Amino acid sequence: MKRADNPPAFRSVATTAVHAGRTDFQTLGVHAPPLDLSTTYPIPELGEAVESLELLAAGAAAAPSPIYSRLYNPTVARFEGALAALEGAEAAVAFGSGMAALTAALLAARAGEPGATPRQHVVAVRPLYGGSDHLLTSGLLGFDVDFVRPEEIGAAVRPETALVIVETPANPTLDLVDLAAAARAAAPAPLLVDSTFATPVLQRPLAHGAALVLHSATKFLGGHGDVLAGAIATSEAWAARLRQVRILTGAVLHPLAAFLLHRSLPTLPARVRLAQEGATILAARLAAHPKVVAVRHPSLPGQDPLGLLGRQMDGPGSLIAFEVAGGFAAASRILGAVRLLTPAVSLGSTDSLIQHPAGLTHHVVAPEARAATGIGEGLLRLSVGLEDPDDLWADLAAALEAA
Repeated sequence: MKRADNPPAFRSVATTAVHAGRTDFQTLGVHAPPLDLSTTYPIPELGEAVESLELLAAGAAAAPSPIYSRLYNPTVARFEGALAALEGAEAAVAFGSGMAALTAALLAARAGEPGATPRQHVVAVRPLYGGSDHLLTSGLLGFDVDFVRPEEIGAAVRPETALVIVETPANPTLDLVDLAAAARAAAPAPLLVDSTFATPVLQRPLAHGAALVLHSATKFLGGHGDVLAGAIATSEAWAARLRQVRILTGAVLHPLAAFLLHRSLPTLPARVRLAQEGATILAARLAAHPKVVAVRHPSLPGQDPLGLLGRQMDGPGSLIAFEVAGGFAAASRILGAVRLLTPAVSLGSTDSLIQHPAGLTHHVVAPEARAATGIGEGLLRLSVGLEDPDDLWADLAAALEAA
């Protein structure tokens, strides 16, 4: 796909995160992002309104008049521009949730270019987030889906393949996928990468050949557990198709959510790096604990077999998967024993969250598929937050003893 040659005119991800979407603040005379909660907008002149309606319905990023907030909202557009800058993309499109974003990508990919024959085939690499896996297997959207290993992508792609989907690091096992190799194998089919675990701070898939980058913005981008949202960074051509789907399905992001997301972007690099430091410490300690059977974190020896750290990723991230002896019963006791950690689904918040994938986020995945991808009954997923690692370890160690 075509990418912006010089994404943003900033020197680092941290600088971009602080300044993206704020270049007009001096002209506006503001210091904090403005919030526009309007559902409809006055029509200055009918001819201009008709032109604007046609432009927006065709997927344009903006028009002379906003018309109606399902078509365009300036607060949402401001967040989209900031995320695009962080991903080095031409555009980004925000949705009401990560699942709404994935659904829009699938519908846009199936439709293809105007006049094209709809494509009904998808190739996906497991493991994926449980909701994503369930959407693909539910038959709701009518796709024929092949689940493969990364090295099998090329053999699975057909002329009618609409999309190839990978998630790296994968939820919940932290499996890593070489994106450059996956993009080459997928071609000419477009590659969609769920990069929620990595964020643009640690990984920018478009630079490695992906066509679309999906984020559950509820997680790290929001970062405070108070926003439900999804977003896709991509080319302007893809963005136009995604906007059309968003208009038709009504999967819009509320402007207050967009405002909160934009508020959170300046602290994203600091939050990701601090949480990553804590996760690296905890992963090593968990790996040495006698009641822990296995630990998954890319920082540990042997868990980056493709050498992606430093080449594709700028760090191992702050998610840990670890398996305890005793299966479901032991995992349940640990969740009941933690005091500082919060037993809850989701991730990427300022506080640390721990959950049981087989029973919760991936319960909708077929048991045989869970087993084949390492999602066992004793597996726990830990999203490390910003607390002191020693405090978190004291809580974890006590819970492990209780198990």
